[in-house]
Amino acid sequence: MEQVYWWHDKYRPRKPKYFNRVHTGYEWNKYNQTHYDHDNPPPKIVQGYKFNIFYPDLVDKIKAPNYTIEKDGSNGETCIIRFHAGPPYEDIVSLFLSLISSTNLTH
Repeated sequence: MEQVYWWHDKYRPRKPKYFNRVHTGYEWNKYNQTHYDHDNPPPKIVQGYKFNIFYPDLVDKIKAPNYTIEKDGSNGETCIIRFHAGPPYEDIVSLFLSLISSTNLTH
């Protein structure tokens, strides 16, 4: 008969609880101010992302979770963000639009 310990299920590898939000809005540059108004707004653009990730059962609570951003190999418009916290949690990987390449940097 196998003995199952109380921590057996608590420290098994799993994905953390998380949710993310995409912030969208309007860009009121000179072109959009000329051709659009508040009754007829321009197309929405992505302005940012917010990730909320919960790691309640980390083994090493002193070491902070980290993230890396990598360019997607298929095209230059998307990037991959990878969140890593350590055991017992698996990494979370998300694909998102690269905000730097999609915005006009000429001022």
